Amino acid sequence: MIGTLEETHNIQRANSGAVVASLEEVNKNYGDVRALRNVNFTVRAGQVVALLGPNGAGKTTAVKLLLGLIQPDSGKVRVFGGDPTNPQNRMRTGAMLQVGKVPETLRVREHVDLFSSYYPKPLPLEEVLGAAGLEKLRDRRFGDLSGGQRQRTLFALAICGNPDLLFLDEPTVGLDVEARRGLWEEIRRLVECGKTVLLTTHYLEEADALADRIAVINQGEIIAEGTPAEIKSQTSGKKIRCVTALSVATLLQIPGVAGVKRDREAVEIHTGEAEPVVRILLSRDPSLSGLEISGAGLEEAFLSLTRDNRENENHQN
Repeated sequence: MIGTLEETHNIQRANSGAVVASLEEVNKNYGDVRALRNVNFTVRAGQVVALLGPNGAGKTTAVKLLLGLIQPDSGKVRVFGGDPTNPQNRMRTGAMLQVGKVPETLRVREHVDLFSSYYPKPLPLEEVLGAAGLEKLRDRRFGDLSGGQRQRTLFALAICGNPDLLFLDEPTVGLDVEARRGLWEEIRRLVECGKTVLLTTHYLEEADALADRIAVINQGEIIAEGTPAEIKSQTSGKKIRCVTALSVATLLQIPGVAGVKRDREAVEIHTGEAEPVVRILLSRDPSLSGLEISGAGLEEAFLSLTRDNRENENHQN
């Protein structure tokens, strides 16, 4: 039986907000390395939840647990209220991961047909190809695709079974700006149709644009969780962007400047209060140009949270 996103819209919207996946007091070790420490994490229906963290923070371990690919050392892992390895639960789950190998000799449409055959109510082939922007590549062999085209094919394989819960691991790596924005729109459409998405990404702009909720994980622990606005509010201050002849070392000596980084020809200055810093900048560099002032964004909040967590961990040790 072939399904469509629209057919499941009303039913899934009625269940919006229910817990579809969770980790409860979960611990996972790899030898002497503790990957997860007493992690509590919840994904609710009809939302995009972004799991953010530095490399090695525990993101991949958490996703593998929820997919049933590995087992916890202690704690509970639940998907749709049961074991993630349950065949019925797996039929309701789709995943786009950065691991595994796809046969390169099969054509795009053949891959989608093959994966669709694993599910009881897959989406129509044309709908899947359209959603992933693959209509003109349907007869192209996977081995002949560019990196971005391969990413779109993996996205097609993740959604072709019409899953209720979708895991997207770095979905836009290798995509150009237009293709990335197109995939964002498709993810939003999936959620509008009642789907639930767990997103891991290093593009913080992507998490800010898509996520209803964000969880930040570092050194195996969830260190912050909330809406994008709530996460950003944990880092007060302003961001000043300008083109200046002053060196980074000189900028760091200005009272109130918390951090400086170069961005092409400009610099970005993080500070608690922008006005006093701007006055000093203008007095010391009459040639200053391109002045922009904005609130601290998700990147500043992420860096601050993970830095503070790392410093606390080092202090305790």
